[in-house]
Amino acid sequence: MSIQASGHLAKMDVQLAELVQYQLPLDDQRIPLNDLIGSNIAIEHVGDIHCIHCGRRSKKSFSQGYCYPCFTKLPQCDTCIMSPERCHFHHGTCRDPEWGEKYCFTDHFVYLANSSGVKVGITRGTQLPTRWIDQGATQGLPIFRVQTRYQAGLIEDCIREHVADKTSWQKMLKGDAEPVELATIRDELMAKSESGLELLEQEFGLQALQRLYSETTTEINFPVREFPEKVKSFNLDKQPLVEGLLKGIKGQYLILDSGVINIRKYTGYNVRFSAS
Repeated sequence: MSIQASGHLAKMDVQLAELVQYQLPLDDQRIPLNDLIGSNIAIEHVGDIHCIHCGRRSKKSFSQGYCYPCFTKLPQCDTCIMSPERCHFHHGTCRDPEWGEKYCFTDHFVYLANSSGVKVGITRGTQLPTRWIDQGATQGLPIFRVQTRYQAGLIEDCIREHVADKTSWQKMLKGDAEPVELATIRDELMAKSESGLELLEQEFGLQALQRLYSETTTEINFPVREFPEKVKSFNLDKQPLVEGLLKGIKGQYLILDSGVINIRKYTGYNVRFSAS
């Protein structure tokens, strides 16, 4: 299969199936990637970066796709997005209260995922199982459903005293994590975090913070033919041409015989893509 296309990169589109199905967005184009595993591909950065919000040309991308002015002004780039327990909406200092009400005052899940090992995380209710796939997790289990992002962040902050809250991307790319019983780990973590969880339930009410005991673990299989023994990451800012044999896709990474590239990191980069 021979393909040539160009456009601005964005986070790969994913769909849960027997093997996760991937598409590479280039502006309005969508390139199916699963069928290209085993083919030689090339991604060449042609020098332009455009902000995914305002379209301004930028020398550097901030927070995965934004120019610096947008990075400093937009609510989706504020510190509370990465650290939701630091939400300051109630202080009247939200960068855009209307945006906050739409995206932060909506149902969120606290979950366990098995990526480079078991971790705790949060996401909007509409983002499962996409969030797990983007992290390269082979298992995922929701453990709380709450009414706001702030509440999810407080629960995560409580639980991460006993479990990791980040993925080791290098370890994740070297192979699939050993399967575990996430439901058993959920019960153990809730027991260890009980005092803190009870305080949050007293503050917000049991209806706002719903413990989930009947959810089942989602199993995720990625289209990878061969994992790398050593992980070498490409940097389009330093090496504008990336090429090699596509051996697999996991998380938001393309795994080539010459190294790996995090597609999401280069959102807004104008590139030429080819496969043969």
